[in-house]
Amino acid sequence: MEKLSQRLLSWASVIDDKTVEQARTSAGMPFIYPHLALMPDAHLGKGATVGSVIPTLGAIIPAAVGVDIGCGMIAVRTQFTADRLAGRDLAPLREAIERAVPLSAGRANAKVVATAAPRVEELEQLAEQAGFDPASYARHWRLQLGSLGSGNHFIEVTADETGAVWLFLHSGSRGIGNRIAQHHIAVAQQQAAQWWIPLPDRDLAYLVEGTDEFDRYVAELRWAQRFALLNREEMMDRVARQVGDFLDEPVVEAERINCHHNFTERERHFGKDVWVSRKGAIQADAGRPGLIPGSMGTASYVVEGLGNPLSLHSSPHGAGRQHSRTAARRLFTQDQLREAMTGIEFRDTAAFIDEIPAAYKDIDTVMADAADLVTVRHTLHQLVNVKGD
Repeated sequence: MEKLSQRLLSWASVIDDKTVEQARTSAGMPFIYPHLALMPDAHLGKGATVGSVIPTLGAIIPAAVGVDIGCGMIAVRTQFTADRLAGRDLAPLREAIERAVPLSAGRANAKVVATAAPRVEELEQLAEQAGFDPASYARHWRLQLGSLGSGNHFIEVTADETGAVWLFLHSGSRGIGNRIAQHHIAVAQQQAAQWWIPLPDRDLAYLVEGTDEFDRYVAELRWAQRFALLNREEMMDRVARQVGDFLDEPVVEAERINCHHNFTERERHFGKDVWVSRKGAIQADAGRPGLIPGSMGTASYVVEGLGNPLSLHSSPHGAGRQHSRTAARRLFTQDQLREAMTGIEFRDTAAFIDEIPAAYKDIDTVMADAADLVTVRHTLHQLVNVKGD
């Protein structure tokens, strides 16, 4: 860990100057307490750095939570071992998962299926209690539950160091969460303009605790975080069914872990109750299980938190980008992607060039930097990878 200033601590051994400067700017906001913590995977973000933990007194910065509210990971350890899949053509399994879960930006289900219905009902009740109509943001939000999205979101069949097969996926609150976030970012910016509040970056506009705007944001934020968690649960149930059908034996779950890495919670740190916004970071209380994915084609990790107080009980959420998507498409080729994915069943398309492992930080370096934040329980290696364009 490196102390960059009184209000900025960093666990990142690989970080560029622009990212550090962005984090310094965020850490300079007057309500940061006690300091901003940069995780090992930190990189430039919208307003606030991705891979940062931002504790605030009496205010929340909506853009510091991010536009994919509640984005995170879920993993299930099955009863299967990798030898059940060894030597088999895994393309049919990948294709079955691709049929079961809508992929890519803008894709959704044709109808609310039986497994999704009780989850949708729960969200309807939560929205009523929160006093808002999600359809005012996205008319067909119910059909988004159980859909993956695109970018760095993925579904994987993996195996750990013991040979145990894990199902692993990454997704968030889809279009509904994005629209909720964008709305409240705009509200915060309007408030700043209305009250002549000077900001070093307009995406650091904040909502003040005790106002109607703050309360509305927190209510809708919490709803979107629940949507994201249930979205992952629904997809995982579908993936488990496809794996069970492929192996002619229903999946028996030995363990299930579901954790956010774009979210805000009320927590107590250094003697005060603060709002902790983790933008690309997971909660890592002592003993808490967590998930840290690598990039496409590299290892991922099942971890346990160490409750490091200086990190505000947090750890990285993944490898963290080293090259922008535009730069990655300029630097790398589809042949290089194929080479990186050797031995892994995946959809071979140029659409995924910007997800090549070389566009990300080395996950081994990230995990070494996180040694005082988490311990590694299991190391997962991919067998099947599913992504949206």
